[in-house]
Order: sequence, then C-alpha cells, then structure tokens
Amino acid sequence: MPPMAIEPQRLKVAPSLLSSDFADLAGELRRIEAGGADWVHLDVMDGHFVPNLTFGPPVVARIRERTRLPLDTHLMIENPERYIGDFVRAGSDLITVHAEACVHLHRVLTQVREAGVRVGVALNPHTPLSLIEHVIDLVDLVLLMTVNPGFGGQRFIPQVLPKIAAARRLLADRGLAGRVELEVDGGVAPDTAPACVAAGATVLVAGSAVFGQPDAGEAIAALRRASAG
Repeated sequence: MPPMAIEPQRLKVAPSLLSSDFADLAGELRRIEAGGADWVHLDVMDGHFVPNLTFGPPVVARIRERTRLPLDTHLMIENPERYIGDFVRAGSDLITVHAEACVHLHRVLTQVREAGVRVGVALNPHTPLSLIEHVIDLVDLVLLMTVNPGFGGQRFIPQVLPKIAAARRLLADRGLAGRVELEVDGGVAPDTAPACVAAGATVLVAGSAVFGQPDAGEAIAALRRASAG
C-alpha cells in the first residue's frame, strides 16, 4: 500500500505501536488511521541499546502493506548502520537513529539520507543537545525522549521540557524551524502534551494515551484539543 506524503510542518500525532495489541496489528492500524493519526511510530528495540525486544524489518514490511500512513521508524538499536537498508526496503518513510548508538553519527545520518528516506536523530533524556549541534543541518527530525527508552507506559520526565525549548531555539537560529520537525516520545498524554507543544514540539508520539483508550479517534482528538490551549 503506497504511503501518504509527509505533509509540511504542523502539529502531528504519531501513535506508537509499542502500546498496541500485537495480536491484531492490522486492526490497530485501521483504528488509528480512521481516528486521524498522522504517522505510525515504530519502536524498534534490540535488547542491547535498550532493555527490550520488539520487531524488525519483516514486521515493518507487513505494516507497510496495511496502512497508507507514513511509517516513522525509531531505531533504538546498536550499530544501526547495519540495518538501515533493510528498514528502507521494508517501507519506512523516516528513519531515526540515536546519537548515543552511533560512533560516526554524521556518516550514519548521511547513509539514511542517501538511501532515499527522511532522516531523524534522537537523544535520550540525559543526553545534552550539544551532541547534535554539528549535524542538525542534515536531519528532517529531532526526537527528544521524554522517558528513558525501552518500555511503554512510563511517566513523563518534565526536566526534558527546557531541552525541548532549547532545541526549538537551535532550529530557529539555524533557519531550520520550518523544515525540521521536533518530536517528543514518552509519557505524552493530554496532561503533558500542552507543555511539550508550548516548548516547541511539532510531533507527539503517544502510545498508551491512544491505544489504551477505547476510542482511538477521541484519544487523538483529545491530544490535539489539549495542545491547542
């Protein structure tokens, strides 16, 4: 199934399949697509970079067959450069790698770009923004973790809010604010999303706040209403 185009920057909601019913991924995809999701967020974990295992390229390929939503693939894995081609071939529209997982970050970001998909860079809560200052011109998305990665359902870490604001200022100072998305991931719900958006976030990754609700469309709408102020 061909994906939708990634639209110009506006507030986006990207439900994370990590919190979905894995026994009914096709049904969950239909539920969020009908409910107005903008992207599908795919948390790929290897049990090394983070203490959890999820899925790999074969599952991403089957997800691609079942939704037109852009696939926002978040690689929480060591040595991501070994697998980028596999995830591109599986149908990812955007691939994000962790700065902490890349010995040669510039090279890996360039590899993703040259593979023909959009590229993102992610930082864990404790990692300073300075780690990506010299590569931020290469990316389409900056992802700031608002929990320690590895598991869904964690509590939002409010101390990351100043880093979100600092990232927004950095993008503005580099003339990138209208092109580079600023994504937050972890503990995002109607009570935490407004502060993220006020600080400058443009993409909200939400797991249990969407999939843990009986009506995915209402859950997505609730995030948008809360973020509108």
